[in-house]
Order: sequence, then C-alpha cells, then structure tokens
Amino acid sequence: MKSYYYLLGTRKILSLLLLINFLGTIYGYYWYTPQLIDTPAMYLAFVPDSPTASLFFLFVLIAFLLKQNSPLFEALAIVTLFKYGIWAVVMNILVFVVTGSMDWVGYMLIFSHLGMAVQGLLFSPYYRFRGWHLALAGVWTLHNDVIDYVFGMVPRYSMLDDFTPQIGYFTFWLTILSLFIAYFLVVRTKAIKLELPAGTSSLNK
Repeated sequence: MKSYYYLLGTRKILSLLLLINFLGTIYGYYWYTPQLIDTPAMYLAFVPDSPTASLFFLFVLIAFLLKQNSPLFEALAIVTLFKYGIWAVVMNILVFVVTGSMDWVGYMLIFSHLGMAVQGLLFSPYYRFRGWHLALAGVWTLHNDVIDYVFGMVPRYSMLDDFTPQIGYFTFWLTILSLFIAYFLVVRTKAIKLELPAGTSSLNK
C-alpha cells in the first residue's frame, strides 16, 4: 500500500495530475459559460461547482510540488471534489433515467467526475488540515447549497427541474457525508499520515 501512495506522490504523477486538472478546470468553466452569463455577480463564485473544486485541488498539487502543504485548500478540495464528483455522476444517471438516452458528453461527465471524486480521497494520507480547516470548508459547502437551492443557482439540468426539491435534499446529505469522510480520513486521531516521497514542509497553522 505504501508503495502505491509513494507512486502517487512522485513529481511525475503530481505534474500529470496538475495538467489534467488544469485542462478539466478550464473546460468546466467553459461548460458553465451559458449559465454564468445569466448569473448575478454576487453569485458567480458559487455557480461553477465542479471546476471550482478542481481549482482547489490545483492549489493542493502546486503546494505538493513545492514540498508544502496548503491545509485549507486540502480541506476544500477533498470535500468539494467528492461531493460534486458524486453529485454530477448521479445527476447524469438521472438524466438517462428520465430521458432514456445519453450523449457522449454525458458519459464523459460521468467518468471524469467519478475520477474527480476518487482523486481527492486518494491523496488523503498527504493532507495536513485540522478541524477548523474542515469547519471552514463545511461553511463554504453548505453555504453553496443555500445559494443553489434557495436562490436558484443550481447547475442547469432542465429535464430534472421537477425533481429540484428532492435533489436539494440529496445534495444536503451528500455534503454531510463528504464532511464526515474528510474527517474520518484526515482529522481523526487514527487517520493514516504519510509524507510525500521528496518530503514536505507542512504548514499546519
């Protein structure tokens, strides 16, 4: 197991993931362009959920490459990558159930978001965030739920509009699950802790 995590932490893998997530982040913001054009300025930061999650992870990867930790971004990344990765997978499956069809973009979104959810968890032994970092990530994520489902900024899946209340309820509990997983993998006393192969200089402040 340690050899597997050692491979994950090598500069080649970190650099490859940095490139993949950079391209995915750019595409994600592009995908949201039609909705962002119609979004009031005060809500802009809370609409493109998935690309913002991968943006958080970009900062984590950059810190790793610099032999550092960035605890707040680590907390935001693991929570939002898992939450919005799983959310997008479920939503696209629901689109298939409701419409009876799915184009190649839908399949691409399912597999890319599943990968997004998994990658945030895989690096958990290298994270160094504490309870208060996770609490701030929880505030951000729950606040985002309010913006989405109270103020109507939820990502647009018009064919699922009739199920918005149920989706909102599911999303709230998905947020809670994401926070619990982050606590279990990183914050609890018995959580597995490893150093990056090159060593890190942790900023546990």
